[in-house]
Amino acid sequence: MNILSISDKTFSFLNSPGILKEISDVDLIIGCGDLPYYYQEYIAVKLRVPLLFVRGNHDQEIEYSNDGNRRAPRGGIDLHCRVVHQDDFIFAGVEGSIRYKNEGRFQYTQKEMWVNIFRLIPSLLLNRLLYGRYLDVFVSHAAPWGIHDKSDWTHQGVKAFLWFIKRFKPKYHFHGHNHVYKVDTITKTKVEKTIVLNTYGYRETELTF
Repeated sequence: MNILSISDKTFSFLNSPGILKEISDVDLIIGCGDLPYYYQEYIAVKLRVPLLFVRGNHDQEIEYSNDGNRRAPRGGIDLHCRVVHQDDFIFAGVEGSIRYKNEGRFQYTQKEMWVNIFRLIPSLLLNRLLYGRYLDVFVSHAAPWGIHDKSDWTHQGVKAFLWFIKRFKPKYHFHGHNHVYKVDTITKTKVEKTIVLNTYGYRETELTF
C-alpha cells in the first residue's frame, strides 16, 4: 500500500489540479492534523482515494467556508480513539497534542492521553485474537515521548504513545506537530519493531510488511 501522509503545512500544488502531475500511485491518504479540512478533502477527491485523519491542536471545531461549514474533511474517516480496517490493514489513531494552554479543543494532559490510548485496547485485543496482530499503523498528531519531540512544553511527546508502540508493536507510526526547518532533522526513527515517521508537510511511504 502506498501512503501519502500530510500534516501542519499546506502546499499550493497539492491544492490544485497540478497534484495529478506530481502525485501518483497513492492508495490512501493519512492526515496527521493542523491542516484545513477543505485541503485534506480536496486532495482525497482529486486522487480518488480514502482519507483517514486525526485532528491537530490548531484544528477548528467548525471550519467556515463559502461552500458550507465543515466539522471534518468531508468523506474522511476520523481515527481518534478508533480502530479502522482499510484494505486489509488495521489503523488506529489519537488526535491532538499535550495541553499547553487553558483554551484549545484538541489538547490533552499526559493523563488524558493515557485514557485515549486505553480506549483503543479492547478492539486491539480482539484484532489479536481474530487476525494474529493488534494493528499495522498508528496515527497521531503529536510525537511519542522522546522521539522527534522537542523540549518546549508545546511540542513535548506523549508518554502513552511510547508505551503503546512498544506494547502493541504497529509496523508504522505516522505523526505531525513538530515542524521541520533543517535538512538534518531526524524524521524517521525505528523504535523496536515500529518505524516512527514525522510527516510534516507531506511524505510518500510504501507500507511493507
